Amino acid sequence: MTTRSNDALAGQRIAIIGYGSQGRAHALNLRDSGFDVIVGQRAGKSRDQAIADGLPVMDPAEAAKAADLVALLTPDMAQPAVYAEAIAPNLKAGGALLFAHGFNVHFGQIAPRADLDVILVAPKGPGALVRREYEAGHGVPCLYAIQQDPTGQAKARAQAYAHGIGGARGGLIETSFAEETETDLFGEQAVLCGGVTELVVQGFETLIEAGYQPEVAYFECMHELKLIVDLLHEGGLSKMHRYISETAQYGDLTRGPRVIDASTRARMREVLAEIRSGQFAREWVAEYRAGNPRYQALKAADLAHPIERVGAELRSRMPWLDAGRPAQPAAPTERPEAA
Repeated sequence: MTTRSNDALAGQRIAIIGYGSQGRAHALNLRDSGFDVIVGQRAGKSRDQAIADGLPVMDPAEAAKAADLVALLTPDMAQPAVYAEAIAPNLKAGGALLFAHGFNVHFGQIAPRADLDVILVAPKGPGALVRREYEAGHGVPCLYAIQQDPTGQAKARAQAYAHGIGGARGGLIETSFAEETETDLFGEQAVLCGGVTELVVQGFETLIEAGYQPEVAYFECMHELKLIVDLLHEGGLSKMHRYISETAQYGDLTRGPRVIDASTRARMREVLAEIRSGQFAREWVAEYRAGNPRYQALKAADLAHPIERVGAELRSRMPWLDAGRPAQPAAPTERPEAA
């Protein structure tokens, strides 16, 4: 944890390169914290949004030339080209280059100039939440890290930036580019995205295979997941156990380890080893450069799964999931008779 100090960026201009979810949140929070902020964004909807938000907007190269600190917040695969074309030739000596994810630096896709402070500030939440919590007087916790420190001010700059986006209200935790990158990728692949969604789909398919209605299977394996995740998010395992039935607790404690067991842990270790060795990074970079054929095919198959069709139909009857949308009336469904 750190104490408040914005002195390291006093009088310095911050350029936010990329005005997506994180970029917009960072820029607005920093501006509202009193920092001198400009946005580097090419023509398009994101540039129009930045202008509508009242921020000074330039092309990325112009923004980098005018800044003391550049936050590179474009998508990971776009960053090497943006750095090479817009930032490396223009950011002043002794300037700072900031990332919100360490992928490109850690895996060698970007080799920053030696005269630059290279820092990381990674909010542990999506951009919309970073902005919303800041406006509410709260903050999303941030990880921060130092890769290069030629000025001796890198750590102070990182902390000042994290304070500016509201991270200190939630807590700042020092890490490294390697630790942030590897744990972030592992969490996405093995638990938060890959692990959870595959568990949901496999559970849905198991119930359908056994003859249960798709609508009932959807509720049990997908819809009610939010209830449990909210309990875990708010109070960990202890709060979940307080708010679920004893029957659910006993099933959790006795059957859960049969589904997620030592063999699952072994495969998790394999996934982590591929991340740490750079195998995943090399695979993803090669896939991107080839035009994403495998990625697009896998994503299309995922979105064509029956759980998506069933879910879309059921969600259309639940307007509270999408504020402002009226419910779609539908006749009650009846369980089909057995053949």
